Amino acid sequence: MRAWIDWYDSPQSIYANERHRDVHFRRIAQDIARYVPGPHAVVLDYGCGEALHAGIVAGAAARLILAEPAPGVRARVAARFAGDGRITVCDLDGVAALPEASVDLVVMHSVIQYMTAEELDVALRRIRRLLKPSGLFVLGDVIAPDTPASTDALALLRFGLAEGFFIAAGVSLARLLLSSYWRLRSSLGLSRYDAPAITARLAACGFSASRQPANIGHNQARMTFLCRPA
Repeated sequence: MRAWIDWYDSPQSIYANERHRDVHFRRIAQDIARYVPGPHAVVLDYGCGEALHAGIVAGAAARLILAEPAPGVRARVAARFAGDGRITVCDLDGVAALPEASVDLVVMHSVIQYMTAEELDVALRRIRRLLKPSGLFVLGDVIAPDTPASTDALALLRFGLAEGFFIAAGVSLARLLLSSYWRLRSSLGLSRYDAPAITARLAACGFSASRQPANIGHNQARMTFLCRPA
């Protein structure tokens, strides 16, 4: 995961343009907000990225903790929400220091594919410790083993068509093939799990899990799982 963290902390971008970046994070925030159990909830976004529209999630909760391992990204997120008393920004060590059974909802979206199996197990056990007995863990953007890269490309083009950045999406896909992102993805690969495999891994870490009808975000070829402490 360290190589991916370093890449995301670099000036590179996987977004076609600012419109893409904006609607990408807005869609994710809106989808996450639907899982917030109520206005008194404590929510943890584990690996939040730029979290441009985290205010949407914070507006549905009492407290939102944004955890981001990339220091440059984390600094930008902290500056962005410095005036919002509902939002706390921390690194993964800060997550580890949170009290046991103190969080109502944990979301980890579009992170699992960049983790080794061992890193994932550490994260899952940490999340299990933090969740209240009645808490909920939402794991999003799980990629099945047989999903080709072309599926992601088509999902992006459809998203671009719907959101007004179709041409920029096409140019971005061509650029991506020559980028450091693609070289890193080709050399390291992405971690992939089918539904039985990820359900079994979650069970080994103390969760019962079920696949949701819709994935968080625009790419519906990927999977989201709703997990509760077992």
